[in-house]
Amino acid sequence: MKKFKQMSKSDRIKMEALLNAGLSKAAVAEQLHFHRSTIYREYDKGKYMHRNSDYTEEERYSSDLGQKAHDYAQEGKGRSLKIGNDRKLAEYIENKIVDNRFSPEAALAEVARSGIEFKTTISVRTLYRYIDNGIFLKLTNKDLPIKSKKKKHNKKVQVQKRATAGESIENRPKEIEKREIFGHWEMDTVKGKRGVTKSCMLVLTERKTRDEIVIKLKDQGAASVVDALDRLERKWGGDMFYKVFRSITVDNGVEFSDYEGMERSALKEEKRTFVFYCHPYSSWERGTNENNNRLIRRHIPKGVDFEDTTDEEIKYIETWINNYPRGIFDFKTSAELFDEELQKLA
Repeated sequence: MKKFKQMSKSDRIKMEALLNAGLSKAAVAEQLHFHRSTIYREYDKGKYMHRNSDYTEEERYSSDLGQKAHDYAQEGKGRSLKIGNDRKLAEYIENKIVDNRFSPEAALAEVARSGIEFKTTISVRTLYRYIDNGIFLKLTNKDLPIKSKKKKHNKKVQVQKRATAGESIENRPKEIEKREIFGHWEMDTVKGKRGVTKSCMLVLTERKTRDEIVIKLKDQGAASVVDALDRLERKWGGDMFYKVFRSITVDNGVEFSDYEGMERSALKEEKRTFVFYCHPYSSWERGTNENNNRLIRRHIPKGVDFEDTTDEEIKYIETWINNYPRGIFDFKTSAELFDEELQKLA
């Protein structure tokens, strides 16, 4: 019989990835070593309705919502309303969330970084409560990256992955896991409307700084991925590329099947990088990639056809992500941290 234990943030992220891969709640409980009732209770805390591009909706679990529910329960009901006396602050927050697509946490971080003197201050938890209670004029839960709403459940079908051909993540140096060394990346593709969008976006995320590179590919084939890395290598130059892109971790998608092509240099005889493959149904092993992909989806929702999206528009999204305040870095940006690492290499 399994013992009851409390879920951590990491457990919630793994749970979300497994459910999105099509596993049942019972199978998730077995894999994460939790009692089944714990998984069901956690699912109720973090479930929300996801709206697809065709306006159909399906119930999903969000690790972010689950974590916020946990944190809210730990912190209590919160403080009384104060923002009514500071319209300037309210409008600033509305602009950051509604117009600039910031999260409430990032919006409050920008309040602190702006240098503007406001009459009052509020906590993140209080801001969420204000939004839930309809305090703002134009800001609602619909403007948040994830909103919670209860409706019917549509089961997602599990997709079989291909067998790993290259080096397993099990053989990846342990030092990479600690995120203390610069130059180790995660790579994924962001796809458009199924059956319509032929192109896709190749996204690379540096593990230490969370810096993002976004490249539009003409199709979703392995050759296009190799070609994109070739172009990236030529852009950075042989010597610098090897320092900046020391390793790349990918999933088992067919677009990443040519590991030899991804590792082979377009400029020299030696390898340009080392590629490692995650375990099947284990997207949390590329957790940095997964989190940054959510930022992309704020601009291009899942199921949207982005065939005509220009390189300039994609560059805007890349720049927006890299200049987004990150709570994990005390709300410094990835661009700032990435530039610091490049200066060390120089």
